Amino acid sequence: MKKAFAVFGFLLLLTGCQSAYYSTMEKFGVEKRDILVDRVGEAKESQGEAQQQFESALDQLDSMLNIDGGELEKNYRTLKDEYQASKESAQRVRDRIDAVDEVANDLFNEWNAELDQYSNERLRRQSERQLRETERRYEDLIRTMERAASKMDPVLAKLQDNVLYLKHNLNAQAISAIKGEFDSLQADIRVLIEDMQAAIAESDKFIEAMNSGD
Repeated sequence: MKKAFAVFGFLLLLTGCQSAYYSTMEKFGVEKRDILVDRVGEAKESQGEAQQQFESALDQLDSMLNIDGGELEKNYRTLKDEYQASKESAQRVRDRIDAVDEVANDLFNEWNAELDQYSNERLRRQSERQLRETERRYEDLIRTMERAASKMDPVLAKLQDNVLYLKHNLNAQAISAIKGEFDSLQADIRVLIEDMQAAIAESDKFIEAMNSGD
């Protein structure tokens, strides 16, 4: 069911404005809160996929640094494909984070505005406390997501440098030169993966809290 709503929502966004999207989703019983939880889950999924893709690119580079000369061309093409896949995976992560932030801001703005509609002061105060706590949790979440995402560009830049260098210098001497850069790239990818794992863990906490109504 979530997949169906996700596809429907995507098609609606292509043909209409954001407010029309929310209005239509609400007719199906899907509120901004539900959309936020789904988008956080999608962002978490994209980060997990990005982890695997960056590790795959690193493994391919490592493999290329330890092969015989006759296999260089074939392995270079594979490395180039891995770099492109990593670039696309990183863009999906950024897009998913942007989608999370968009609906979160819309949810909080709506929730804040609706506080003035309460006639019962006790319920209004309770709702406001829940809003502030949800905002606090969200700030923790988006901070960890953005920190992990910020580590992708330096890794992509180093992968691109290696791919470009090998493109024009596909020989044993070039392989030797790249080996000197491998440890630095490996360290950067390890830090990136650790930050993504932290963001995934924070996503799980946020989703659990939203689903439990805390």
